[in-house]
Amino acid sequence: MTDHPHRARRVVARGTLSVALVLALSGALFAANAKFARASGERHPQDLRELAQVETTRVTHLSSEVDALRAEVDALTADENAAAGTVVGSPSEGYLVEGGLVPVDGPGLTVQLDDAPADSPRREDVSPDVLVVHQQDLQAVMNALWAGGAEAMELMDQRVISTSAVRCVGNVLRLHGRLYSPPYVVRAIGNPADLRKALSASPAVQSYLRDAADVGLGWSVTDAQEPLELPAYSGTTELSSASVPDGVEILPGLEAAEDEARTSAPDTTESTGSTR
Repeated sequence: MTDHPHRARRVVARGTLSVALVLALSGALFAANAKFARASGERHPQDLRELAQVETTRVTHLSSEVDALRAEVDALTADENAAAGTVVGSPSEGYLVEGGLVPVDGPGLTVQLDDAPADSPRREDVSPDVLVVHQQDLQAVMNALWAGGAEAMELMDQRVISTSAVRCVGNVLRLHGRLYSPPYVVRAIGNPADLRKALSASPAVQSYLRDAADVGLGWSVTDAQEPLELPAYSGTTELSSASVPDGVEILPGLEAAEDEARTSAPDTTESTGSTR
């Protein structure tokens, strides 16, 4: 039996704790949905799958409303600033792209990961945990693509940014309030050759590929024949708290720029000499 050190640690986390978490979430969702159904007279979902579909549809609808409201707020803010004569600087295009605030298109590639099939070789010889795609696998791919120079990225049908959190419960992916099942598709805009090199250089990705060859996990990398088109990020951008890791410079160059500005500023100090 082949050892899978990078995936063996997942057995405990996806065992009792995962089952308890799923049951707790399911119970809460069923209770909330039952209350809503009684109030609205709508048909109550009969199982977890139907409930997940209902909630996913609701989140999609609410996300569309958020997009419309955000556009309205931006328009009203612009009108208010114009009326008050307030000049507001615009961020550079690079910041808009990195923040996911605008849709983008360009060359790139698509990576697809999938659980092992039912007739997977050596299925009886390995832990079931090795046969499915985990959030660590998705994170490894996405981190490698960022390191390879990806300018923008999409997971399934959603743009991802620096605050996007990839969470898996069982073999179900949760992203920005929506649920997805494999296969999982990551699309990244950037130089395809550089992105491929980054995937090959990632130890975590190569570890996944060894398991893929061993038990049949799905894996494919395809260069885009036409420019990829990624939508703008539609989730919330508000943070309740944040911290900077040790050793990371905050706003590089800012202190030097301030020193230079102080040095080049004209001397406006008033004379302290006596006057007649």
